[in-house]
Amino acid sequence: MTLDIRGGLKNTLISSNKYVFIEELLSNAVDSYLIRRNSDPGAPTLSISISIDFFNTELLQGDTYDVEISCTDNGYGFGPDQIRAFVTKDSTYKDYLDIQGIGKCKGAGRVQYFHFFRKLNIESIVNNANIRNKIKLDIPEGAREISEDSFVAVNHPDGDASTRVRLVGLTEKAYTQHFDARSLKVDLSARRVRDYLYVAFMQKFIVLKNILGDFQVSVSETGGDNEGTEYIRAEDLPEPVSIESLPIICSHGKNTSNKQLRVTRYSLPESRLSDSQHEVALCANAALVYSLTKYFLKNPRDRSRPLDGAFNLLLVESDFLEDRVNEQRDGFNIPKECTSTDDIDGEISLYDIVDSLEDYVFGILTPRDFDRDALISSTEEQFGISRYMLNQVNIKVRYSDTEENIAKRVLRKYQDEIVKETWDIYSMKQDLLQLDPRSSDFRDKVSEISWKYTSTIRKMDMANLSQLIVRRSSMLEVLKRAVEMTLTCQANGSGRNENEKILHNVFFPMGTDSTENADHDIWILNEEYHYFEYISSDKSLASIPWRDEDKIFSPDIDASLEELFKKNNAEHRLKRPDIAIFNQEGAAIIIEFKAPGVALQDHIPDIVQYARLLAAKSGGKIKKFYGYLIGDCLDETRLPPEFERFPSGLGYFNTSRVKDLSSGAQYGELYTEVLFYSQFIDRAEKRLKIYKEKINLPI
Repeated sequence: MTLDIRGGLKNTLISSNKYVFIEELLSNAVDSYLIRRNSDPGAPTLSISISIDFFNTELLQGDTYDVEISCTDNGYGFGPDQIRAFVTKDSTYKDYLDIQGIGKCKGAGRVQYFHFFRKLNIESIVNNANIRNKIKLDIPEGAREISEDSFVAVNHPDGDASTRVRLVGLTEKAYTQHFDARSLKVDLSARRVRDYLYVAFMQKFIVLKNILGDFQVSVSETGGDNEGTEYIRAEDLPEPVSIESLPIICSHGKNTSNKQLRVTRYSLPESRLSDSQHEVALCANAALVYSLTKYFLKNPRDRSRPLDGAFNLLLVESDFLEDRVNEQRDGFNIPKECTSTDDIDGEISLYDIVDSLEDYVFGILTPRDFDRDALISSTEEQFGISRYMLNQVNIKVRYSDTEENIAKRVLRKYQDEIVKETWDIYSMKQDLLQLDPRSSDFRDKVSEISWKYTSTIRKMDMANLSQLIVRRSSMLEVLKRAVEMTLTCQANGSGRNENEKILHNVFFPMGTDSTENADHDIWILNEEYHYFEYISSDKSLASIPWRDEDKIFSPDIDASLEELFKKNNAEHRLKRPDIAIFNQEGAAIIIEFKAPGVALQDHIPDIVQYARLLAAKSGGKIKKFYGYLIGDCLDETRLPPEFERFPSGLGYFNTSRVKDLSSGAQYGELYTEVLFYSQFIDRAEKRLKIYKEKINLPI
């Protein structure tokens, strides 16, 4: 048998857990002792010593350090079976020992020794058939393989059974991926390593305590900033607060009750560990493998804040997890997302496991002052996600959720359900095509499709309307503040012109048209205008294109009228209405915004002039004009007498002919409204109210 070091490094990735080699040392030491005790019930108490020695790598005692780590145990040692297992990468030797406390073995952990360290040395005293031998293995940097012949045995009559494994000099890969020379003495300090092992091996230590009674693990540091020894003893271990069995529930609603999660909860006083925090972790072989804490407590401050003076340690175990732990022992070979459908049973995913744990975990980790209703209300305001929508797709609002996180989950759930139901409708339609219209089944299937389609459309409306409502609510709020001149940018503005530009840009970006910018908020003025074919904002009349037209004038235009059009075009081609909107049915909308404090009645002629010019520009093809003059200041005594007040008492309107004053030739008809900003903001809010009612958002 031969362990191919280079092949192992190539085929097994370095673990993302920077303490994996220490876990491997400790785990093997514990297993070695359990093997010894199985054959010798009178063996001395388990004692494991981990030594961390920092040494200077510069001849003149500079600041560059490296480390040597060794682990000494009083276990069985390296007999023939253990040597064969060591040089077999996929060894199953421990799986068949049937010794309590020894878990399943993948045999790949030792490859991590060579990912992290340059040199490996082992010395082991083993008592085999009354012959006491010392077994030595010395693997220098760059070695290619280890075979059984690499182990050297010499007679050693003195000393009790023991094994020391030494790892010397971190590799460049270990430094690149996990360690920084500046923080090496902190990351591998005795206290940090002891606290990590205390949490990561909590379950293993509890099992040992139940089997052995007493034991001791020591972690010593030399050459570091805090030389000394830290201990983990049986009496240091807490008793479990609770042990719960939870079924794994597929997120698509499938109950996989044959697969269970066993959750053991410990409560650790906040003074017990350095850098304490709450921990929720998936385990294998009674050791922590993959932390789920960030799935439940997304904010680092929440993870490091004790609850009732203690931190909670929730360790999750399962036969399912034992079978799927990866070779690096830093994760599991399970998909992140659930792939299950009605027709195909996908694998259990990490998402399913998190989902199955949610109720239990949040029942423990939620602070008493968490205000769920306030978070839901804030989500409604920011994203238009109503309580009704949360209930419809069964989204639970938890502690550490954010408004953004809730919105993403709701919309994702809607999208998943819409895709699934669309497929269902298609399948039902295919079934319908196979039925005889004369049969009763045919009518039943038609009704079923109708109800299914109606349900799907409603979900689509929910998902789309929630986003629409948020955008429109935000724009109305901006517009209100712009009119009141309370926007932050207005405090730094330079007068009336800037305020007018700000109001202008709320509706449509200045100096662009709908061929350049499709994103605008003309709906505030009138919902219908949102769907007109072409919009121009603050652009010269000469620059406005006319689609599907080779010529501006049609052949049947009256000659004298044609001359008038040409004259007006030449004289006023650079006039710029704030916003001009056109459709193919021969209508144009002219919108003029006036800054707060500007008298509206003085600018009514502007609307009339723009109507004449647009009529001329179109060669008479556009004859219906709608003009809007919008501001907040109006002297009603100076209004032309033909203007009528709206029944609401706010604003005025008028319908008149558009004609040339010298010739009397009529261009078309102009309907004009003189409005206050508050008036059409109120109109827009009433329309928005209808959308809110559709998804049960508070008004």
